[in-house]
Amino acid sequence: MNISELHESIVRNAQLTFARSGGNGGQNVNKVNTKVHLMLPVDQVGGISEDERTRILIKLASIINANNCLFLDVDDERTQELNRKIAYARIENRIVTALAVPKKRKKTRPTRASKERKLKLKKIRSEIKKSRAKFW
Repeated sequence: MNISELHESIVRNAQLTFARSGGNGGQNVNKVNTKVHLMLPVDQVGGISEDERTRILIKLASIINANNCLFLDVDDERTQELNRKIAYARIENRIVTALAVPKKRKKTRPTRASKERKLKLKKIRSEIKKSRAKFW
């Protein structure tokens, strides 16, 4: 994966539309289109291999529509410029995290000392419960 090529392809191929945003801003909210809708076709994302592209389709299925486009809405800030920058950063971050391959888990066994501690604690707990028992 080439991060710089990925970033450039996102900026180049993302389609942005704007809408009126709720939240902070007073009367400005009713007049200015500050909310950003970002749509990015997965086919046009550059800097990744075909295997990585299929991994994106699997991992980010919740934000991909039937046309294989990534969708993202941002209305965090009061200005369109800041929301646009946040949208680009978020979509890039989601793609990069989706492509991260988790480390394989190595199977481990409990040590002898930990087994003994566990048994000791079980004995103590057992004695406590036995002492609560009512004798006739």
